[in-house]
Parts: sequence; structure tokens; C-alpha cells
Amino acid sequence: MRPRSPLYVTSLIASAFFMENLDGTIIGTALPQMAKSFHVGAVNLNIGMTAYLITLAVFIPISGWFADRFGAQSVFGTAIAVFTAASLLCGFSHTLTQFTLFRILQGIGGAMMVPVGRLIVLRATPKDQLTQAIAYITWPGLTALVVGPPVGGFITTYFSWHWIFFLNLPLGLVALVLTLRWIENTRAEEHHAFDWATFIPAGIASTGTVVALEKLGADARHWQLPAALLAVSLLSGVLAILVARRAPATSLIDVESMRLKSYSLSVYGASAFRIAVSVLPFLLPLMFQIAFGLNAFTSGLYLLALFAGDLSMKAFVIQALRRFGFRRILIVNGIFTAVSVALCATLTPATPAALIMLVLFLHGALRSMEFTCMTTLAYTEILPEKMSRANGFLSAVMQLSLGMGVAVGAVTLRIVAHVHGHSAATPMLQDFHAAILCVAVLSLAPVFDALGLDHDAGAATSGHRPDPIEVNPA
Repeated sequence: MRPRSPLYVTSLIASAFFMENLDGTIIGTALPQMAKSFHVGAVNLNIGMTAYLITLAVFIPISGWFADRFGAQSVFGTAIAVFTAASLLCGFSHTLTQFTLFRILQGIGGAMMVPVGRLIVLRATPKDQLTQAIAYITWPGLTALVVGPPVGGFITTYFSWHWIFFLNLPLGLVALVLTLRWIENTRAEEHHAFDWATFIPAGIASTGTVVALEKLGADARHWQLPAALLAVSLLSGVLAILVARRAPATSLIDVESMRLKSYSLSVYGASAFRIAVSVLPFLLPLMFQIAFGLNAFTSGLYLLALFAGDLSMKAFVIQALRRFGFRRILIVNGIFTAVSVALCATLTPATPAALIMLVLFLHGALRSMEFTCMTTLAYTEILPEKMSRANGFLSAVMQLSLGMGVAVGAVTLRIVAHVHGHSAATPMLQDFHAAILCVAVLSLAPVFDALGLDHDAGAATSGHRPDPIEVNPA
């Protein structure tokens, strides 16, 4: 097979990211209609979103090992085929149980697509071009988070929610054909046994945490079982870390890379940030429909402003990093991002549409800058031979935090409704506002984490050279 231009390959991978992330959020505006179809409450249906994202987090660590063993093309192509077939099954679902099971199958396919695709790009990209490559493959994923609601709203309003999943059939078939034509089936020269000893307790910890949050979000009155599940998940997580430290060179948990501040920030502070911003695509469509009285399509259209904001920052991120560096952008831009989240808590049915869109546009632009900087910084100090493990572990953390975002949003909304003295089954505007303010506080995590960065962190990638006074203040 004749190798294709890196632009072709990167475009294909970015498109796969878009498709995978789109399915994580597109059902947001379709929840009320799907709830009627399955005869359940709208908030309870978030299990379909959560199950999909958590399956990604659990199975993503396997993808790097499979790609090294069986080849990038084989794994990537199989993942697209599984993802597409599962999408069709989701569209044919008649009960919430069926839908959840098929979403899990869909998540398994997605778990193989995203990290393998990113790994292909990372291995082929020099450090000084890493920011541009990360921005190029990150932007479609962020776009999907905001395009999903209006697309889902349009399909739900004028057709049926089933077509949300049937849409993946032509996209998946085209992606599969291009994968077979453009992606080389490269394998790693060295092989090692799969780390089941870490995978099993880590998978239990990831799944248990989000299931417990899901249970709390569905019914906060019966908290004993979810609390016990959280405790078991915590113990499983500790066990996974202890096992990983016994074999740091081959463990799925990349303990060695975690010693780098540039990498650990994308695990700790960035995870809280991802949880925070992934709550908004869940809360805002519900707020616009339940509290504002808008239909699914109109509420989804508002979120197009987020897409415009994401797009606006693509041309500025490289120049901004060269001028200010990773540390300053993560701190200053992080604060502005939290403020933009808090501004969403000031929106009411009387707020002019133009002002709503302006707030969402600003948030989209700021969060896009923060996402790109955090993701790029994570790989600036990773050696090529360590890239597979570092990418697999970080990809799992990313998806886990995104999966937790929906559950955290549901739990927070239920808690504030209880505090306000009424049922979460019919949340009020003040409940949405309070939940969004909680999210704004959580989004500040990378700001505090970035305070520990060196002033020249990631300079080889950003091209930023701090002033001597900045590095050694008087």
C-alpha cells in the first residue's frame, strides 16, 4: 500500500474523533423523546450517555496493546466496523436496557478508534509541530460536543431519535474504506503480556465510580448502596495503582510519565476541567427545554455558538502559546473559562437570544484554548518509545472524566433541587443555575495545578522563551 499524505491520515483520524464524540452528546436534546419511547424519566436516561463514555474509559487502555500487537490498521478498521454496527442496533432499541447494552458495544468500538488514531498522529509528529497536530485532531472532537445537541434536536424534532444512530452507517462505511486505503498496518517490534492485573481492578474502579454516581443521580434517597460501591471502587483504584508500581515499565497505568508535571496536570487538574465542561452539554439543553420552554431543535441551535467559539480559537492557539507559554495561558485563560461557565448561571427566559449566544461563544473559545493547551502539554516531554503507554492511559483518563461529567451533572442537579425543597424530577431554573455555579468552581482545578509548572514548561513545543525577570523574579 502506498503511504498517504499525513494531512489525509490526520483528517481521517480527526473525522473518526468527530463521529465518536458526536455519539457521546448527540442524544442530549433527544432525551425527552427517548424517555417517552422507553417509558422512563428524562434524567434517568442519562445512563445511556454515561454507559457509552464509561465503556470508552474502561476499554481504551487495551487499544494501545492491541495496536502494538495486531497493527494500527487492523485495530482501527475493526473498531470502526464495531462502532457502526452497534449504532444500528442502538437505533433499533425498544427498551432502556437494550439501548444501554448496545451503547456499551458501541463504546467498545469507540475505545479502539480514539487512542489508536491519536497514537498514529503522535508518533509521526515532531515536537515543534505537536501543538498544530493536537489542535487539528482535538477541534473536531470539541466541535462534536456542541454540534451534537443541535443536530440531535433537529433530527428529534423533525424526524425521530432513531435516525440519530442510523446516521452513522454511511459515515462509518466511508471511514472504513479510507482506513483500509490510507492507514499502514504498523506493529511494535517488542511485545509484552497484557497487564490484566492492573486492567481488572482499574476497570472495576472506573465503572463502579460512575455507576455509583449514576445511582445517586437517579435516586438520592437510597444512598447506602452507591456509597458502598464508591468505597469498593476506591479500594480497587488503590489496588490498581499498587500493582502498577510493581511493574512500572509495562503497566497500563503509566506511573513513569506521571512523575512529569506536564503530564500529571492533564491527569489531575485537567480531569476536573473535563468533568466541568462536559456537564454543560447535558445541563444546558435540559435547562432550555424544561425551564425556558423551548423545543429540542431551538435549544440545540443555541449551542451552535459554542461551536463558533471553538472554531475561532483554532487560528490563535499556536501564536498565543509562542507569546505567553503554557503556564500563563493555563492560569489566565482558565480563570476566564470559569467565569464564562458562571455566566451561564445568569441566563433566564428573558435574556436576549443574542446575549445567550455571546456567552456561549465566549465559553466555547476559552474552553477550546484550555483543552488544546492541556492536551498538548501532556506529550511535550514524552519520549517516542513511551508514547503508546502514555497516550493509552491519558486517553482512558480523558474519557473517564467525560463520562463522569454527565453523572456529576445529574447528581448535582438532584442535590440542589433537594436543597431547594422540591423533586428533581421537575427541576426549576434556580436548580440549573446552582448546578452550573458548582461546575464553574470545579473548572478552576487546572488553574491551581498550573501554578506548579515551570515558566518554561513545554517550551520546545510552544516556542515560548520566558523573560529572565519572569523566571527569576526579584
